[in-house]
Amino acid sequence: MSEQPILEVRNLKKYFPVSAGIVHAVDDVSFTIQKGKTLGVVGESGCGKSTLGRTVLHLQESTAGQILFEGKDITHVSRAELTALRRKMQIIFQDPFSSLNPRMSLYQAIAEPLRIMTDAKEKEIEDRVFDIMKIVGLAERYVNAYPHELDGGRRQRIGIARALIMNPSFVVCDEPVSALDVSIQAQILNLMRDIQDERQLTYIFVTHDLSVVKYISDDIMVMYLGQMVEKATTDELFEYRLHPYTKALLSAVPLPDIDHEKKHIELKGEITSPINPKPGCRFAARCPYATERCFKENPVAEEVRPQHFVACHRVRELNGLA
Repeated sequence: MSEQPILEVRNLKKYFPVSAGIVHAVDDVSFTIQKGKTLGVVGESGCGKSTLGRTVLHLQESTAGQILFEGKDITHVSRAELTALRRKMQIIFQDPFSSLNPRMSLYQAIAEPLRIMTDAKEKEIEDRVFDIMKIVGLAERYVNAYPHELDGGRRQRIGIARALIMNPSFVVCDEPVSALDVSIQAQILNLMRDIQDERQLTYIFVTHDLSVVKYISDDIMVMYLGQMVEKATTDELFEYRLHPYTKALLSAVPLPDIDHEKKHIELKGEITSPINPKPGCRFAARCPYATERCFKENPVAEEVRPQHFVACHRVRELNGLA
């Protein structure tokens, strides 16, 4: 019997009203994550991956669906319950500069969650701040520095320290390395993996960088215009990409091999509007294999290989699956 997942999301929806109608930012997304694992969420800009992470954390309230954390339904919670959840569920934001208060020193920024959510004395706060600084690789000489005095890597380490200071069990990482140089990206990714191993942390890792998601994720979910189109283990997805959109997405990943000619799949056609979308596959307008059914009927995710789910009417036919 498998362990109960730390997070289970069922048919989650997040809609935003606009003057032209309703934006379907996240539309009927379901998944589970086991404790200590990383779910990578990938897709092009505007696919709803960041909104998904924020909705799970109640930074934005869901429109419909169900969220279960550690076996408890947290879809609708009181302010007191949400405060308790904040100790267990945290986020690392994409932009390490705008997510920090420019008037707070490094020490103040990291200590703030302890001051707000605990009754810890000043000496305990100081000890915990210096401990987490050491863990994330921030030298003590920066303790009174302000965000504008630090580079992007150190600012992001502050964001990681601030997220971890409460000893959470689950962290949403919203493109935490996209604003950093490649060499700094590697340092931050290795740091996050080490901390995960030490603390048995569970991550949702939101990114558009497929090389990054391959390195850090146990499972990958591909999103397109608010919906999940494919989900599988990392090795499985890179070996057997089955959805036409996933194939196009992975074809854009550069290979460090000058002798290997890689065919890039170019997508053509209009991107479907997320405002009041009509029934049918949202990728159909750009899909070279779309049929009349694809434009009229929403595809349902089905398990076409072990633990490999795809939402495509023609997935078996196009990939030679029984």
